[in-house]
Amino acid sequence: MPKLPEKKVGIVACSGEEMAEGTVTRLAALKVLEEMRPNDTVTICLPLFLAGGEGDRAFARFYPTIAVDGCELRCAARATEEHSGKPAASIVVSELVSERGLKQPQGRRQLDKAGQQAVSITAQQIAGTVDLLLDRRWSRREGEFADGAIDLTVQQPKVAACSCGSGIPVQQVAVNGEIVTLIALPAIFEQFQQAGKEPCSAIAQELLDQVQIYNPVPAGQEREYQAALLREYETFYAEENGR
Repeated sequence: MPKLPEKKVGIVACSGEEMAEGTVTRLAALKVLEEMRPNDTVTICLPLFLAGGEGDRAFARFYPTIAVDGCELRCAARATEEHSGKPAASIVVSELVSERGLKQPQGRRQLDKAGQQAVSITAQQIAGTVDLLLDRRWSRREGEFADGAIDLTVQQPKVAACSCGSGIPVQQVAVNGEIVTLIALPAIFEQFQQAGKEPCSAIAQELLDQVQIYNPVPAGQEREYQAALLREYETFYAEENGR
């Protein structure tokens, strides 16, 4: 089985720099990623996500994500839903600050005392939400909870080494003249190559079976996918063995 992140939660933080709440989102997310839940979370770079970063989009499509926004515009949540799927949870700093009766944070590059307090409260909220999500069984293939729906879009009070990007390997493949993005394909190819499996028709079905663990394959297109996967694997195998 290809090595992919297990029981990870993605954090998509607002990238707005025109308001203090945007700075709060980034600092709070970083605190969770580096200190509070370093083994359970990955960061999804919003600018890269919007620019078409396939790895980040694939992660948000197949793993639960938390959108952390500075204001009611919810740019991170909306971008996640538009390009991948509805985030499993949404946290809005301005709403959280208001609900807790805190002062509005001030300062963009240098937060005031209220801003620092907002970072702490927001980080606690994110960490608590991560714990809630990890307690649920997530279907990586379907991109949703396997044991029923969950609504974490409303604030719920509850008393990780960070890298930019999810680490989910993806590859684009031409199938029937259409370009499709397949999650985990590079890892699957590497696994087959290391196992000494040469590209031939005998492994076409096995390749498809592995790909279908992480990707939906339209009914009636199995043979086309087999041919495309075998073609791509032949290229990969030749390049690896030629090194």
